[in-house]
Amino acid sequence: MMNSTQFTSFMLAGYSDSGHLRYLYFIIITVLYVSIVFVNTVLIVVICMERSHHEPMYLFLCSLFVNDLYGSTGLFPALMTHLVSDDHTVSTVCCYLQIFVLYTYGSIEFSNLAVMSYDRYLAICSPLQYNVIMTPSKVCILICVIWLYSFVKFTIQLSLTIRLRLCGNVIDKVYCDNYLVVKLACSTSDTTVNNIYGLCGIVMTVAVPLITIVFSYIKILTICLKSSIETRQKAFRTCTPHLASLLNFSFGCLLNLLQSRFEKSMRNVPTVLHTILSVYYLMCQPLLNPIVYGVRMAKIRQACKNILSVGMYT
Repeated sequence: MMNSTQFTSFMLAGYSDSGHLRYLYFIIITVLYVSIVFVNTVLIVVICMERSHHEPMYLFLCSLFVNDLYGSTGLFPALMTHLVSDDHTVSTVCCYLQIFVLYTYGSIEFSNLAVMSYDRYLAICSPLQYNVIMTPSKVCILICVIWLYSFVKFTIQLSLTIRLRLCGNVIDKVYCDNYLVVKLACSTSDTTVNNIYGLCGIVMTVAVPLITIVFSYIKILTICLKSSIETRQKAFRTCTPHLASLLNFSFGCLLNLLQSRFEKSMRNVPTVLHTILSVYYLMCQPLLNPIVYGVRMAKIRQACKNILSVGMYT
């Protein structure tokens, strides 16, 4: 049996010696994070302040923007600190906290997008029953279920990881990753429960929302094919931001999954590109969501203009 040690910290080996370029990376990351915080906060305020936006679609969007703030805050401050520091160690408590935030962020994001696809299905395919089915109270319950389910599910998964005896503390990424921590376990037999629960978690987190998304869009496509050109155009305008967000997030998650599972194949990839691919879904999604929804949705765009114009003249 390999020797196990009670580690008090982890070493993030994803950081390379980039010399003075690290200050350029720090500036880029800082600007990106400030932009994410600003645009998401503005849209959250707009939705909360405008009573006309207290509709199901906008409430789901508000949940999405809050989650983007939550997830980006779990990554960016730590990333910015490590970029300008020569010490790339992180305490076990902070590491597990980051794992919890990033994994729950991913679960909430995908579940929220799935519920939004169902909301679009009801609005397009059953417009007369929409207000009866999607009441504000039901929307709030759905949002609470999404967040609580993700928190409870990953609390169990993280507790299974924390109990493991580790024979190493080097994580080959720029942030803490649950899969890589589990790989540090001294015995593969100790990780059996983790693997089984993780597999079930993937099914619940990915398969169930994916079924909802596919079902919703098949129904929407069926209705559009039977409807007038005007109806098709309206459906297209309504669904385009959601599809853009969904495809971008799915692409980012797929990149991250492939990197984690095929480490040997990724060793020939330049370090900077490797890092960008690993954080893509955490960096681009929180910035893309407010942009595509803010630009494509007239009500939000107009409300932003009103608030900014009021601010300029006060």
